[in-house]
Amino acid sequence: QLVESGGGLVRPGGSLRLSCTAPGFTLDYYAIAWFRQAPGKEREGVSCISAMDGYIYYADSLKGRFTSSRDNAKNTVYLQMNSLKPEDTAVYYCASDLNRSNCQTALRASWYDHWGQGTQVTVSS
Repeated sequence: QLVESGGGLVRPGGSLRLSCTAPGFTLDYYAIAWFRQAPGKEREGVSCISAMDGYIYYADSLKGRFTSSRDNAKNTVYLQMNSLKPEDTAVYYCASDLNRSNCQTALRASWYDHWGQGTQVTVSS
């Protein structure tokens, strides 16, 4: 079971750092993906951080603003979000797949079978 935290209300231009952890389960060996879903929209891939090959995928529209990292000592993956915009408002989810250690150059929600409950991010003045 994955657990996200760190969401909240932030003004445009602000920053948030989301965390994804898994109590009782080691994330070290698995790629961890981030997705988001805004009301009335499909779930959208945000980022994926590999466990083994160092590759990190970002959605083109988010490159330069979002940064994914992992701290294996804390069993936690982070998504640092800077220069936030109202269109970043969504529920953010982290996901893993026990058969996937590294990310690909695309991101599909159907590839992942373990999900967190999501954390709400609202960007508004």
